[in-house]
Amino acid sequence: MNELLPILGGLLLGVVVQRAHSLRARLLLGGIIAIAVGAVATIVSGEYLISWGFLLVDIPLVAVSAAAAYFGTRTLSVRISAARRGRPGE
Repeated sequence: MNELLPILGGLLLGVVVQRAHSLRARLLLGGIIAIAVGAVATIVSGEYLISWGFLLVDIPLVAVSAAAAYFGTRTLSVRISAARRGRPGE
């Protein structure tokens, strides 16, 4: 249950970061927010009381979830636009 916040935060981040116009902006924005969301998840769950090493789990979990959401929604968007143009499967 403690890993729900980093996963949901990462999914939201992956969708939001698509609004950035350049790859550099996406990576920079995504990296900074992934670190922040991972730190917040560690603090909110109370894992920091045991060890700050949990940051090394939560931050990558946010980043991987964000990447999955980013590529998943991007693929879905491409398929929807291709279907609207009459070329399904492209």
